[in-house]
Amino acid sequence: MTLVTQKHLGRWRIAEMGRWDADFIDLVVPGFIRFDGRGGGEFQFGTVQGQFRFRAGGYEEKYRIVFAWEGAVEFDPAKGTGWAEVGNEGLRGHIYIHDGDDSWFKAKREG
Repeated sequence: MTLVTQKHLGRWRIAEMGRWDADFIDLVVPGFIRFDGRGGGEFQFGTVQGQFRFRAGGYEEKYRIVFAWEGAVEFDPAKGTGWAEVGNEGLRGHIYIHDGDDSWFKAKREG
């Protein structure tokens, strides 16, 4: 892993999403996304949850994590992709559900 990803590691609280409101984000558990030090992670918001593997790299002069995930949406198997990058305001990114919805998100580091 490169030093670039160090700033992404840890658990982030999803504070805002473009498609879903705060009530949905925190429906089951407080919405979160987490990146571990082994290139993996997990997220949950509303009834959407997934586990993923990620890679970090440069994109338009920013360092971005990209990931492919598998999990569930309302108990049905689901998968998708996403990306995240750290900026002055915290973590921002986008989660895509294959054959379904997608949304940008903003998150703040927990702890």
